[in-house]
Amino acid sequence: MNDQAKIERTIKLLLLLSNGLSYRIKEISEKLEISVRTIYRYIETFKNAGLMVEKNCSGYWKIERNTEQYKGLHELLQFSEEESYILQKAIHSIDDNNALKSNLINKLYSLYNSKRVIETIIRKENSESISNITFAIENKKQIKLVAYQSANSNMVNNRVLEPIKFTSNFVSIWCYEPEKKATKLFKTARIKKVEVLNKSWENTEEHKIGYMDCFRISSHEKIPVQLKLNMRARNLLIEEYPLSEKDISETENNAFLFNSYVCNFLGVGRFVLGLMDDIVVLSPIDLKQYLNSKIKNKIF
Repeated sequence: MNDQAKIERTIKLLLLLSNGLSYRIKEISEKLEISVRTIYRYIETFKNAGLMVEKNCSGYWKIERNTEQYKGLHELLQFSEEESYILQKAIHSIDDNNALKSNLINKLYSLYNSKRVIETIIRKENSESISNITFAIENKKQIKLVAYQSANSNMVNNRVLEPIKFTSNFVSIWCYEPEKKATKLFKTARIKKVEVLNKSWENTEEHKIGYMDCFRISSHEKIPVQLKLNMRARNLLIEEYPLSEKDISETENNAFLFNSYVCNFLGVGRFVLGLMDDIVVLSPIDLKQYLNSKIKNKIF
């Protein structure tokens, strides 16, 4: 491992132990992909540098806050109010589905993993809900979504869930729903309020996260798709679905290949039907049959 990689994982461990939460060594090892032996070696280095790294009676580790060394570290690692405001304005100027925004947020969250970062990178109206969900994930607790607006059932109701993982930019959250015995995706913008329940996860083995394609459709399967695009289709695809750009390559003058996967044909089908003169479906044949059916029945 090169020096840069060693420094990066050292900083990540330092940030993790100083974020106000505490972790077991095994949990730290899994989060940062560092061996248990290496973690103990780094902890000893932190102690030698004057940081009070302590383990409680339950086996959880963290850096003690009530020291001069921690106060200096805290100032270094946290955003000031002015820094948070500027960062928030800059991040929210980027489209929610832009890959650059997704990468930036993922890096910030993986480094800091703190409530202050959530407040910085999430829109104010959603920050409390996302903070509560984050707490529930970290502590493996069930949650209740109060007055969740479901687009599928066109109803507003409460949902008891086991939250698993956020999608890019905290737009959605993968949750297992015990009542329906299924893992589903829930939009954070449709949540009125989140209550953390005093009940631990009961269905961990059923927590199977699915996929989300660039058309913002989710499922538990991936269907390979190839489309030939002209320049107009290529530009409109990137403008409407920015995450598609990484799967587009130029094949010849003003011709492009979209080679990716979709979770079902709903999103890609809607896009192709709107630009039938600009796109050629190369594969799969099931997508061609789906589009022919829609054209025949004029349901688009």
